[in-house]
Amino acid sequence: MSKNNNPEFWNGVTNNLVRYGGSFDPLIIERASGSYVYDADGRAILDFTSGQMSAVLGHSHPRVVATVQRQMAEAAHLFSGMLSWPVVNLAKRLAGLAPGLDRVLLLSTGAESNEAAIRMAKLVTGKHEIVAFSKSWHGMTGAAASATYSAGRKGYGPATVGSIAIPAPNSYRPRFRTAEGDLDWRSELDDAFALVDAQSTGSLAAFIAEPILSSGGILELPLGYLAALQAKCRERGMLLILDEAQTGLGRTGDMFAFERDGITPDILTLSKTIGAGLPLAAVMTTAEIEDKAYEKGFLFYTTHVSDPLPAAVGLTVIDVVEEERLVERARLMGEKMFAGLNALKQRYECVGDVRGRGMMAGLEIVTDRKSRTPALETGARIAAEALKRGLSMNIVKLPSMGGVFRLAPPLTISEAELDQGLTIMAEAIESVVTRG
Repeated sequence: MSKNNNPEFWNGVTNNLVRYGGSFDPLIIERASGSYVYDADGRAILDFTSGQMSAVLGHSHPRVVATVQRQMAEAAHLFSGMLSWPVVNLAKRLAGLAPGLDRVLLLSTGAESNEAAIRMAKLVTGKHEIVAFSKSWHGMTGAAASATYSAGRKGYGPATVGSIAIPAPNSYRPRFRTAEGDLDWRSELDDAFALVDAQSTGSLAAFIAEPILSSGGILELPLGYLAALQAKCRERGMLLILDEAQTGLGRTGDMFAFERDGITPDILTLSKTIGAGLPLAAVMTTAEIEDKAYEKGFLFYTTHVSDPLPAAVGLTVIDVVEEERLVERARLMGEKMFAGLNALKQRYECVGDVRGRGMMAGLEIVTDRKSRTPALETGARIAAEALKRGLSMNIVKLPSMGGVFRLAPPLTISEAELDQGLTIMAEAIESVVTRG
């Protein structure tokens, strides 16, 4: 019998764990290293989602392990009013990576950083309305959850007052079309803000956006969209907050995804990738905004703000990304990954769309490419089949879309490992399609 079927373990799951979303994989994971996690039978499972889209350096990177061991022996946690060299040095390094965003607040999670960013935007502008995309995910706390529209809105009572959504641009399923049939995102954005203006009470504080909407099905904002969105914000006295929890630190082939578009947000939030799997997040903003927030008494005091241990890890992550040229590697390996995914699209009718950037891709499963009808069950079967064969890849299930696989392997993945993953994907799809 497989050790993954240990009844003591699964009884503990049934009797003692809160089920916090979806179902658990039928595996007991005992360790993780590099691009793989290992189950109770010692079986290597290739991780195509970098844990929770976070482990850009793979699992248990030796330099991260060494940093944790060293820093634990020096100082891991301090009173929140005390500062240490790792905190100040990480703030300086981050400011150097994003010129203009010179002030940094170090926190623990993505939701927390978005919560702080929204709170700061409200205080600085003196307004309270927050606009976000209809398929967004910014976290499960308070204001962050109120700006999250892809899931989890029903059953929890009223959202934060002033929460407004606009449609997320979707090139595969465009709402507005050009004469050639492509997405007319400019007309869609104009229409969306006409609706925002109609709903607003005159208190628009900020727009919060992911450059690539991950939980929304890997929806990439078209080139030029962010600049146009920023212009819409400035016309209304709004701040632009960009949530780069998943796209930051090289994932898209730039250090930050917004660099491609030639803009700088008013506030940038980071998490996931900056800690490479450990709980670290950051809010970055301009000196002007931070000065104004301070003058107005900005308060975001948490137990683990400015902790030295995660800050030291963040410094190591940046070191590795720069020294191993992982931004450039994301571009090169991304080209290889997208070539393989597009080959699957050509081969299988159920692969409706391949999209994304760098080492962040979405593969949408449909009944057929002509109708583009969502095929959620087919996607779930492909995911299960891939896991049996040794590949873990996350699938987003939204009623308005097909099952969309979110693929974000570690930036350190080898060509052989990438080829292995693409081969398993092909085998899984072939098995499901053949069985019907």
